Amino acid sequence: MNITTTNTAATDTATADASYRLEGTMLELCSCAVSCPCFIGEDPDRGECFGVITFHLEKGEARGVDVSGLNLINVAHIPGNALAGGWRSVLLVDSRADDAQAEALLDAFGGKLGGPLADLASLVGEVVAVERVPITHEASEASGRLEAEGMVEAEFAPIQSSPDGSTATLYGSAFTTVKGAPAYLGKSVRYRVTLPQHGMAWSFDGHNAIQTPWMMEHRP
Repeated sequence: MNITTTNTAATDTATADASYRLEGTMLELCSCAVSCPCFIGEDPDRGECFGVITFHLEKGEARGVDVSGLNLINVAHIPGNALAGGWRSVLLVDSRADDAQAEALLDAFGGKLGGPLADLASLVGEVVAVERVPITHEASEASGRLEAEGMVEAEFAPIQSSPDGSTATLYGSAFTTVKGAPAYLGKSVRYRVTLPQHGMAWSFDGHNAIQTPWMMEHRP
């Protein structure tokens, strides 16, 4: 008789090591005119995009590590349709993260833990560098400012197209991760990226800014 035993504790640990639940907002600023064509699956203006995609984690954990309150920025040159991939990216990790938190974030957003974040990571063709940097994220409904010290600087304001002055919104977009949640439409007042050491330096004022609630979860 063959008897198979299962090490439940080891299985639970392996599952926890590959799991995550992250909630917050995604903020994108880029070189496209308002509003972002990528959000509806269309090609970027000029045939390419120079953008920053910021994930502000209001609460969350990855591999059992609490990463609540932290930020991660993907500074990306996107050579064509965003969903076609081939992004060239520099990842900026919030300097408030300790080593365990930074490693957990990079494992999750780098696709090592699988799930929907692995699909997102597959769009990146090359991670040029990872930098730890102080990040200021003061943004709500496409209004506010973003700064990664010495690397990214942006201010943005909402597009108020309705008679009551509320922010214009987009629903059911290609990058919506929270069912029924709006993407708030805005435009940059100031938008700068200064990473010449990685071949990334650009300036676009008066272009796209868009912010949406964001959530991704994976438990194998």
